[in-house]
Amino acid sequence: MRRFHHPLLAVAGLLAAFAVAAPPAAGQNWPTRPVKFIVSLGAGSGVDIGSRLLGDKLSQKWGQPVVIENRPGGDGVLALGVFAKQHDDHVLLAAPSSSFTAHPYLYENLPYKPGDLNPIVRVSNTTVAISVPTVLGVNSLKELFDAARKEPGKLNWAGVTGALDFLFEGFLKGENIDIKKVPYRNPVEATNDLSENRVQVYEGAFAIVRPHLQSGKIKVLAVTSTARDPAHPEIPTVAEAGFPALTVDGLVGLFGPPEMPDALRDRIYADVKSVADKTIGDRLATTGQVMNIGGPDEFAKSIAGQRAQIAEMAKRLGVAEKK
Repeated sequence: MRRFHHPLLAVAGLLAAFAVAAPPAAGQNWPTRPVKFIVSLGAGSGVDIGSRLLGDKLSQKWGQPVVIENRPGGDGVLALGVFAKQHDDHVLLAAPSSSFTAHPYLYENLPYKPGDLNPIVRVSNTTVAISVPTVLGVNSLKELFDAARKEPGKLNWAGVTGALDFLFEGFLKGENIDIKKVPYRNPVEATNDLSENRVQVYEGAFAIVRPHLQSGKIKVLAVTSTARDPAHPEIPTVAEAGFPALTVDGLVGLFGPPEMPDALRDRIYADVKSVADKTIGDRLATTGQVMNIGGPDEFAKSIAGQRAQIAEMAKRLGVAEKK
C-alpha cells in the first residue's frame, strides 16, 4: 500500500523529536548537589540567622542540604574574596550591601571586582538607627545638629569602617557640622561607649543598640530607612526628621557568580519568595530586620543607587577610588 507524506506532518514530527531531545531549561534541574551560603558576618548576626532560616526552608524545597559557611572579618573583604574565587552556581553569597559598597574607596587590591557579585534576591532590610546617650538630653536629629553647631567640636561620633561611616561623614561635611570622629573597629565597643556617653552619636544596626535602648541608656533619634520600622513605629525616619540626605536602606540578600544564567537567578528568587513566610519575617524582626523580598533587577537597581550615593560622598570628602 502506497504511503503519502504530507510536508506539514513531516515538520510536526521533526518538532516533536526536538522537543523530546531538548535539554531542560536553565535551572530546571538545579541543584544537583548541596548548596553553600557564604555569609559575610559571624554566627548569631542578623544576616547569619536569616540565612539559616532560609536555608532550612530551601533545603526542603530543593531536596539538597544548604550549608552555611561564616566568613566574618575584614569588613566583608574576606567573605567576598572567597566567594569570588568559586565560580560555582551552587555557592551563593549572603551579605548586606553595606559590607561592600564603600570598598573601592577604602582598600587597594581587592580580591574581587564589583562585577563578581550577581544580585539574585533581596531578602531583608536591616534597620539602621542613629542613636545618642540618653544623658545628652536631645530628643531629635534637629536638636542634635543644633547643639553641634552651637558648640563646634564638642561632640564625638563613633565611626565604624564601611558605607554608613562614609555616608554620615559626608553628610556632616556637606552640612558644615563639626562633630569629631572617633574610629572604632568593633560596633559593639562603639555602642558600649555610646551608652556611657564617651561618644555622643552612633549610626549602626538597630539590633546592636537595642540592649542599651532597653536599659534606658541610649535614645534612638531616627532610622535611616525609607519607611519606619514596623517593630518601632514611634521612631521617625531621617527624612521625616528633616534630613533626607541621611536615607539609606540596609539591603541584605543573596548573590551568585557573574556567569549564572538569568533563568537560574529567577528560579532562586521565586523559590526564596515562596518559602519566606510569616515565621521567618517574625524571626527576622527580632534581629532588627524587615523582610522585604525583591527580585534580581530590583535588588541590582537598589545597590547601584547606593554605590552612586557612596561615590557622591567620597567626592565630597575628597576620597578617590583606589585601584
